[in-house]
Amino acid sequence: MNSDDEIRKNVIAEIEQDPQLAKIAAQIGVTVCKEVVTLSGKVDYYSQKVAAEKAAQRVRGVRIMAVDIEVRSASDSEVLTDSKIGEAIKITMHWHSVIPEDLLEVKVEDGWVYLNGTVNWEYERSAVEKAIENIRGVKGVFNKIAIRNNAVKPAEVKKKIMAAFHRHATVDAANIKVSVVGSKLTLSGNVRSWQERKDAESIVWLMPGVTHVVNELELETSVLMDGSLKLEQN
Repeated sequence: MNSDDEIRKNVIAEIEQDPQLAKIAAQIGVTVCKEVVTLSGKVDYYSQKVAAEKAAQRVRGVRIMAVDIEVRSASDSEVLTDSKIGEAIKITMHWHSVIPEDLLEVKVEDGWVYLNGTVNWEYERSAVEKAIENIRGVKGVFNKIAIRNNAVKPAEVKKKIMAAFHRHATVDAANIKVSVVGSKLTLSGNVRSWQERKDAESIVWLMPGVTHVVNELELETSVLMDGSLKLEQN
């Protein structure tokens, strides 16, 4: 087991090695106490905050994580109003081949983006947030986009998911339990890494008819937490 000091050094090294973060690595603070990793500091873009969180999650030994990174406001020389941010989002969505812009509602308030609407697939929902991450002036995203509820047979969905787990190189199906109630699916059990946890959830979202995923997969016996404790997606 890595010590707190080793985990801290490895997280810093991972952040410094990330091409998106290399130039601003000094702006990101990293503290570790009893395997609890806290990221702090200020960055210029929301995408950098997301990248820092993902970099820390790639490090072995990270069990609990809090993200206190702040996206700084635009400088006085370049005032980005909510209206301008909204216009940039509209243009980005219009030219994105995956995003069904006619099904979505977007509100921008003090740099925070609120997304609502209904789409057919999780990849569409994720594509919207990913596209917005890199827009200048965005401080954060509240993604409330829903997945369309189509009739599914729980037993059939569960069978397909377990088969997909067995095919996937990074997911140990033997340690994961799947529970399906209507269109809501719950994952429980143990995984070896943050990446395996994400991969398992990504596989589930590929199944037609799944509208809610509760990811209760744990790294050994530790509780998982990011800045907003998002275990359930609606």
